[in-house]
Amino acid sequence: MRIRRITIIREKIVPAKNINDELQWIGTSLGLFNLRDKDSSCFRLFIELLKAAKENRMLSSDELAYRLNLSRGTVVHHINKMMEAGIIVTEKRKYALRVDTLHKLIDEIERDMKESMEQMRKVAEEIDKELGLK
Repeated sequence: MRIRRITIIREKIVPAKNINDELQWIGTSLGLFNLRDKDSSCFRLFIELLKAAKENRMLSSDELAYRLNLSRGTVVHHINKMMEAGIIVTEKRKYALRVDTLHKLIDEIERDMKESMEQMRKVAEEIDKELGLK
């Protein structure tokens, strides 16, 4: 199993003014966007990958850099962050969202979290038994 960093931030739901606000809220809740992302490059990359998912396309880091007017280094940095989070996948040096819709993405992340929590619960029960706590 590939190691994944699952980050969920309980962000207060603010009444959305538009779809970009809602997308920003989802990305922030997934720990993707933060104050260090001054030019919203990660957010823009996420949106570009979402558009590509709609077209069932994968994009290279060069294509993403060109489309977003970002350096390839910036794109690769954010791609690595999203791959670590299990949000995007790679195939033949091209990238795409892990699944084709946002609700499926949330379902997949939820499944990852449940699996991780179940593994931790089993180990915790074993430790409790060894320590005579249960």
